[in-house]
Amino acid sequence: MSASQLAVPPLATLPTTDRVVRSLFISDTHLGCRHAQAEELLDFLQRYEPQYVYLVGDFLDGWKLSQRWRWTPTYDRILQRLLELRRRGSSLCYAPGNHDNFLRAHLGNYFVVDVRDRFVHRTADGRRFLVLHGDQFDTFERKAPWLSFVASFAYDVMLGTNWLVNKLRGKQHDPYAFCGAIKARVKALVRHVSDFETQLVETAREAGCEGIICGHIHAPRITQLAEIHYCNTGDWVENCTALVEYEADGFELLRWTGEVLAQLPALPRPVVRPSIPEYQHELVAV
Repeated sequence: MSASQLAVPPLATLPTTDRVVRSLFISDTHLGCRHAQAEELLDFLQRYEPQYVYLVGDFLDGWKLSQRWRWTPTYDRILQRLLELRRRGSSLCYAPGNHDNFLRAHLGNYFVVDVRDRFVHRTADGRRFLVLHGDQFDTFERKAPWLSFVASFAYDVMLGTNWLVNKLRGKQHDPYAFCGAIKARVKALVRHVSDFETQLVETAREAGCEGIICGHIHAPRITQLAEIHYCNTGDWVENCTALVEYEADGFELLRWTGEVLAQLPALPRPVVRPSIPEYQHELVAV
C-alpha cells in the first residue's frame, strides 16, 4: 500500500459539486518527489472543467529530479489531463517557484501554457488578484538558497521516516502529520524573518490588486491582511489542498477529500432592473 493510499479515503468515496467552477489554483505539487500525492491530484483535476487553471509554482520538483529522475505513469496522466483541459478551452497559466526555477529562463506564452513570473487574475465579480509563487519574498531563498536546498532533502528523509513509523504502528490517517507540524513551525519562522505575508500584501497593493494568491510555504490559508485578501493554496505533499473559484460563489480553499478549510465570498452583484417604457409607468396620486 502506498503512502498516498494511507493518507486519504478511497477515490470512489470522494464528493463532487454541481456548482460551476471558474478557476483552479494549485501549487507545490512537487512532481518528482517520492512523497508527492499524484493520484489525489489527478483525481482532483478530473472533477472539474474550469475556465482557468493556475499552476502556482513548484509544480515540478527540479531539485529532486536533477538528483534522481523519478517520473511515474500518474505524472503522465496529470499532464494529459492538463492538455485535455487546454483543448477544451481552459487557459493554462504557470508561475514558476523555487523548485522549478529553471522555467524562469523561459518565460512566455507557448499557446498551450502561458509561463510568467506573475499573473493578474480578474475574478467573476471583478476583483483583481495577483498570482505568484511567493519564493521571491522568502529571505532564506534570496540570501541563503543553499540552506533551503539542504533543508528540502532533510525534510524528504523525515517524511519517509515518519510515514514508515506510522505504517508500522498501524496509523492510516494523516501519515505526515508530525512532519507537517514541524514544517509549519519552520515556515512560521520563515514568515517572521522575511516578513513574507507583509511583503506579498504590499506587492499586491502596488499592483492595484484587491488580493494575492500564492503558495511556497505549504500553509493553506485565506485571511484578510489590511485591505488585501491573502490566499495561500497549500500543497500536495502534506495537505492536498487547492484554491477554487466558483462562477457565482467566490473562493473556497478545499482539501482533496472535499473538506472546506476556508471561504472568501463573492462580492454582491448589483441588481440590474429592466427599464420600463414610459407608457407602463404607474400613476401615483399625490
